[in-house]
Amino acid sequence: MKYIKVFILFYLIISVINLKGATLFVSDKSKSRASVHSLSIKSEKKDLNKYFSSKKLGSFVEKGKTYFRLFAPDAKEVKLIAFEKPEDNNGQEYHMDQDSDGVWETVLYGENYGLFYGFKVYNPKYPETKNVICIDPYSKAVATYNTYFPPRRSIVVKENNYDWEEDNWIQRDWRDVVIYEMHIRDLTADSSSGCSKPGTYHGLIGHEKTGGIDYIKSLGVNTIELLPLQEFANIEIPYNDSLNGRYNSWNSYERNHWGYMTAAFFAPEDYYSSNSNYLKWNLWSGTSAKQVSEYKDMVKAFHIEGIAVVMDVVYNHLSEYELGNLKEIDRDYYFRLDKRGNYIAESGCGNDLKTERPMMRKLIVESILYWMKEYHVDGFRFDLGKLIDWETIEEITHEAKKINPNVIFVCEPWGGGYDPAGFSLRGWGSWNDQIRNGVKGENPVNGLGWIFGKWYDNNSSERIKSYVNGTLVRDSLGLFQKKEHSVNYLSSHDGYTLGDFIRIGTGKIGENEVIKNIESLIKLTPLELKLNKLGALFLFTSQGIVMFQEGDEFARAKVIPNDNLFPDTNRGKLDNNSYNKDDETNYINYNHAKLNEDLRNYYIGLIALRNNYAAFRRAKYEDITFLDVKENPFALGYKLNYNDENFVVLFNADINKSQEFNLPDGDWEMLVNPDMAGVESLAVVSTNIELQPSTGFVLKKK
Repeated sequence: MKYIKVFILFYLIISVINLKGATLFVSDKSKSRASVHSLSIKSEKKDLNKYFSSKKLGSFVEKGKTYFRLFAPDAKEVKLIAFEKPEDNNGQEYHMDQDSDGVWETVLYGENYGLFYGFKVYNPKYPETKNVICIDPYSKAVATYNTYFPPRRSIVVKENNYDWEEDNWIQRDWRDVVIYEMHIRDLTADSSSGCSKPGTYHGLIGHEKTGGIDYIKSLGVNTIELLPLQEFANIEIPYNDSLNGRYNSWNSYERNHWGYMTAAFFAPEDYYSSNSNYLKWNLWSGTSAKQVSEYKDMVKAFHIEGIAVVMDVVYNHLSEYELGNLKEIDRDYYFRLDKRGNYIAESGCGNDLKTERPMMRKLIVESILYWMKEYHVDGFRFDLGKLIDWETIEEITHEAKKINPNVIFVCEPWGGGYDPAGFSLRGWGSWNDQIRNGVKGENPVNGLGWIFGKWYDNNSSERIKSYVNGTLVRDSLGLFQKKEHSVNYLSSHDGYTLGDFIRIGTGKIGENEVIKNIESLIKLTPLELKLNKLGALFLFTSQGIVMFQEGDEFARAKVIPNDNLFPDTNRGKLDNNSYNKDDETNYINYNHAKLNEDLRNYYIGLIALRNNYAAFRRAKYEDITFLDVKENPFALGYKLNYNDENFVVLFNADINKSQEFNLPDGDWEMLVNPDMAGVESLAVVSTNIELQPSTGFVLKKK
């Protein structure tokens, strides 16, 4: 035993000497590999938060060379794979070296614009990902094969080479913002739009005089909010089948239409380009990278019309339906995991990004700045903003305002919590679901709100008054430091349209009833028309940012096609979650807009009223004085005095009885009555006025 111990000790000494000698004579590249191996082993014990690099990441060209950099601190080996064509199964492999900050790099000679590439990332903790081709998290354009869990390729893109023709960001005070929430494809995909390039960036800005930009201009809105346009997963897994450990029992359409499964944070979605193949199966899309220039064409066209462009962005989770993303690059670094290493998913989307990681924060901030500088985007709406940590929120704000002091930041203030007040303290706007639920209601079956002559939850006349003032914290019932932090809305892409909510709420149709005649459903009854107008009047005369969704101006209905194309048990019914339907459920049918042209004209008039008179946008808290209304809790009136302009705004939300208001002294021009809205005088009244049930007026002192 003694001799064995001596032998073992002698063997260990010789091994150490040999190891030291070996490291003295290795090449520079081998030294790098040896140091990488050492760093990688240590990284398993280190706090991953200690890794940070200020280096420029992704692919870029400098001085005749093309650089490729990837942050993957836990990887043991990374290779760049370059492809001549995206469909090539095998590409040229290039070794990458890692620095002490976890960044892997290699350099190719030449300006390799248009090169398709990806990375192979090896981490022995996850050997199953070794041969997966990962796209670059900083990809500026992506080519995708249209199938389930598709192969994808990053593309080297030339930047800063677009002719903006002196275009710049729209500089607009948040108080003046009127947002039209919309989906690019929805606005022009239906044949009634008359667009020659339906469903595309260029189709949206074509001047066909029916759908697209001309229709948006006709409404008078000054800002559009586009559902996600960062490259996203279009195709979900096969229905009633399993793939990659997931079983699809929920989506018979196998589609993601809305775009809330982001796959590349710096790349525009190719599906809306003129060369997209319209998602034809088993074909590559995005290979020409035309989506880059066409997205810019779209922004420039809206800016020419004075319309700001806000992007809906998703930084709280990553696509569930893509292989070769941050999950395969370094899941331990980029995602919130439980003690067993499973994904935490408070987003409800399979995973939550660990935004508090320094390099995840860097990616988010640099992505926002890239869309501002490279695409002239004017603002952002953050999906499930509460899942993004405060430090990241604050850094986004600080860095973005250096570029555009008026950049718009609004969010959903929920996701792992609910905190609109916290966002307001940091200068962000939030969707105001208090006004949505209080004025319209939470659900149309047993949660109706004020416009129906009912109180939802703990709402009251005092809360309604608070909404008029911008839902400010000074009311003790409010949420916001400034009124322009309140994004007032009654409906959005989520849930029923305002028109459908009212159709169900008034009993015109049951929520599970099959629709036999769409036109008769869409055509509003007198009561429905009154409730739609009453809600709109309250929305457009309240202080704060205004937002309404595409089609609310004509009480759009979302009806699931009653066909046999998909095994949907809800065919023919109203849809309150149409995220997966790239069909007429979501498309804007301009023939339907004509059926309710009275309501559309009313919206146009209200927008003109708000745009023309700053009192409805910029009044101070003290400029609003509420009238004393007795015996009718659903009646509301107030005087609005701003810069020598005096208004009286009156509502009677009681659905059954009329209400008389005594007017302040003087003659009052009627700008809004139950039939019409605008900036022209419709009549002159004085002394008093009687409001029929579910009606409202706006009067201006003569």
